[in-house]
Amino acid sequence: MKKIVLSLSLVACISAVFAQTDIAAKYAAGITGANLNKHLSIVASAEMEGRETGTEGQRKAAAYIESQFKAMGLKSVPALNGYQQFYPLYQDSLLTTSLTGNGKDAVFGTDFIAPLNANETGKFKGKKVIFIGYGIDDKAYSDYTNVNVKGKVVIFFLGEPKKDGKYIISGTTRGSEWSFPGISKKLALAASKGASGALVINPQQEMFNQRTVDNGKKTGVYFPRGNDAKMINYALLSHAFAKTIIADGFALDSVIAAAKRSEILKINGVEMKYKTNFSFNKYRTTINASNVVGIIEGTDKKDEYVFLTGHYDHLGMRNGKIWYGADDDGSGTVAVINMAEAFAKAAAEGNRPRRTIVFMTVSGEEKGLWGSEYYSDHPFYPLEKTTVDLNTDMVGRIDTERKTDDTLNYVYVIGHDKLSSDLPIINEGMNKKYTNLVLDYKFDDPNDQNRIYFRSDHYNFARKGVPILFFYDGMLKSDYHQPTDTVDKINWDLYEKRVKMIFHTAWEMANRDEMLKRDTPLNMGTR
Repeated sequence: MKKIVLSLSLVACISAVFAQTDIAAKYAAGITGANLNKHLSIVASAEMEGRETGTEGQRKAAAYIESQFKAMGLKSVPALNGYQQFYPLYQDSLLTTSLTGNGKDAVFGTDFIAPLNANETGKFKGKKVIFIGYGIDDKAYSDYTNVNVKGKVVIFFLGEPKKDGKYIISGTTRGSEWSFPGISKKLALAASKGASGALVINPQQEMFNQRTVDNGKKTGVYFPRGNDAKMINYALLSHAFAKTIIADGFALDSVIAAAKRSEILKINGVEMKYKTNFSFNKYRTTINASNVVGIIEGTDKKDEYVFLTGHYDHLGMRNGKIWYGADDDGSGTVAVINMAEAFAKAAAEGNRPRRTIVFMTVSGEEKGLWGSEYYSDHPFYPLEKTTVDLNTDMVGRIDTERKTDDTLNYVYVIGHDKLSSDLPIINEGMNKKYTNLVLDYKFDDPNDQNRIYFRSDHYNFARKGVPILFFYDGMLKSDYHQPTDTVDKINWDLYEKRVKMIFHTAWEMANRDEMLKRDTPLNMGTR
């Protein structure tokens, strides 16, 4: 009798362990090709008009995602007023602008333009102008050494210098932040040193084409990156007009030629009398875009966070054609929705994760990672308590360039050897246990010419030190950024398998004892 009781107890224990071990699989089973299809057929439909950020199509998509989060019982973030994190976008229209030099009026569009997104309504004037090379002040190179620009109008070139074929500041063949964002950084620096205004020369642009002139009258929608820093206004000069400023004997042609070659310039501190008057007046429209967010609150580790992200925007409509964006990134958006459903069902049945899971679909990715940049600069949860971001951007197709035997059983994983040594151990373990996909790491090569690591929203978590994994199908050709990226091209079985693998990885990371270690350097340089 005792032996029978012992055997029954042992069976019960084994069953309990087995059930606990495979409880994740129970909820992953709800992630199916049919369910992915149901949502993707809506997100990538004609009704959403291509989901371009700042448009009605994007707002329709946001409303749909929000409705799904609400329906499955996800909570909103307490710090937000609802399920959307709104962020501002601007669109500017020129009202008036003028530039005079030594009493002579310059002609807008011929002699100068005044870029709208880097100028604010205002005026500047000066009795002197002073050349400051490329307008850079960095520990590796400076144009401001022994140069006083206070109260003066500065003249500088776009770009930055090289030495022996490499940029001096970055030490590589890629430019530094003095090239991108470049102009805003230089204007903020000049403002901090007391300059009253700036005249800027692009060595690569002798005169202004019609498109440049038109862009100087009205902008598209843009993200106000860097607008918190005080900047001075500036006029961008044609080469011909710039030469009218220069005193006789000053060989500006040779200086421009040197700037084209990114050489160190020998004009720092050259100063001359030149009366400048500049005025600028514009009208600004503010348009809100949003990230859509829902959460499942954790249990004993609820103040630590696992993020599951994907961007729901795409390229919108052009000439009456819709850019549907089914794979890019309808597939990632719907992956987030499906994983949210699986976690929500688990929570409803008493299997709530230990850590809080944040399901966030962002906008603005196609424009320059706007939505995720806004979040990383305005986080509603501490980034130091965010254990990981698992970002899903294009997981529904097969890379047309992939020519190996496992073409139908792979996913590219980016970030596995960066920021945390825990990342590959957990991800590979969950994949081996549940899905057996080939995890291809080729885009983690620091010499990756496509620079995939920098091209989706995980980067804005990584730049703040948060460990990330980015899951991607590698579609850089075929229908990439074409109106033919449609739902009928999706490989549903492979799509389902990939999303299940990401779900299992998230499940493990949400329930393990420790946050992911932050013990590995980011070896990819800068964006």
